[in-house]
Amino acid sequence: MRILGLDPSLSSTGWGVIEIENNRLRYVADGYIKTDPKMELPARLAVIHKTLADVIDAYKPDEAAIEQVFLNDNPMSTIKLGMARGVVILAPALYNIPVCEYEPTKVKKALVGVGRAEKSQVETMVKVLLPGCKPKNNDSSDALAIAITHYNYRQSRALGR
Repeated sequence: MRILGLDPSLSSTGWGVIEIENNRLRYVADGYIKTDPKMELPARLAVIHKTLADVIDAYKPDEAAIEQVFLNDNPMSTIKLGMARGVVILAPALYNIPVCEYEPTKVKKALVGVGRAEKSQVETMVKVLLPGCKPKNNDSSDALAIAITHYNYRQSRALGR
């Protein structure tokens, strides 16, 4: 089974693919989708959608997981993030890939054991859990962490915990 982790952002959406075989995690790929802030909003959203469609076509994930949005002080930034997040949810949905959502604190707790862990701690655990993985940036590292979290919670649900 393959899981696509997604860390939505208008400026740099992270993505990461892991594979599970015999209950073992394996790194497949990761990357990020950078958009030019000088572009019009619809064009930036189109870049995110097109790139995610290419990622889905290339890696054929069975399930997807996305980080839940957080609110910030700037309402316009929150709205734009929400739009990017909508595109990120839509991409796998158009391929009939189930999408689950996880709060940032749940992702940090699942990987590091503490809901307020630093990004560097999360990235370190991603590298420990996925030997040979060298995430492209913080966004792709977070996306891999979300995919790992999804696997862990998926296993817990399967065991009835």
